[in-house]
Amino acid sequence: MRDLIRPKIELRQVAKTYASDRAAVLALRNTDLAVADGEFVSIVGPSGCGKSTLIYIVGGFLPAEGEVLVDGRAITGPGTGRGVVFQEYALFPWLTVRGNIAYGLDRQGVPAVQRNQTVERLIGVIGLQGFEDRFPRELSGGMKQRVAIARTLACEPAILLLDEPFGALDAQTREIMQDELLRLWLESRKTVLMVTHDVTEAVYLSNRICVMSARPGRLVEEFRVELDRTKPREEIFLSDAFNRVRNQVWLSVRKQALAAESKNAP
Repeated sequence: MRDLIRPKIELRQVAKTYASDRAAVLALRNTDLAVADGEFVSIVGPSGCGKSTLIYIVGGFLPAEGEVLVDGRAITGPGTGRGVVFQEYALFPWLTVRGNIAYGLDRQGVPAVQRNQTVERLIGVIGLQGFEDRFPRELSGGMKQRVAIARTLACEPAILLLDEPFGALDAQTREIMQDELLRLWLESRKTVLMVTHDVTEAVYLSNRICVMSARPGRLVEEFRVELDRTKPREEIFLSDAFNRVRNQVWLSVRKQALAAESKNAP
């Protein structure tokens, strides 16, 4: 795609096929992507196009054909420099809310005072004051996902890989977490690669959006997002720039969704 000087993340002709008893399924083909250090890139596209597969490959959880590089080096598996938030919350059932959020910090040897400060701040961000000592079995689905997001953010990885991170949250909490993620990115300029089905969310958070085709997925179109994100959310949403890009991306995704329906029609 674009020529970038030493991308933070680079995919070169990546393809992924899932084997099954009935027939092999080609999920991704000829996928090239370069993400610069400090970029926030979102991947959108029709259901089943391979968006999540792409995230799992970059996270090192799935093998694939082609090359997947981070800082110019081929990845061989998961790494602490890549923090992943999955669609499904993945908490340790034997740890409390506080324990789950602190887990990575404890493994990294972060001093107790700093660890506790980070945990308390994030508990406030996700709105779970009073639930610090509850176990996952005592939380709703949305609350569990908030804890999973906080646990990843706590370790401040250089790269954030987000697979529909806010899909299980109610609308109000989703907005709060979007704003927290945007604040984190504006302050740290971490490299973020996010999969979402929500075009509005992608435009609000990203500085580049890539659209995937129907399966087998490949990147077919991209859009730059130039917004003044120092302004309040409401002002951003009402701006001509925001609505212009949102409409362009929505039409592109709709085109791919219609192509998928046509392909699957009897």
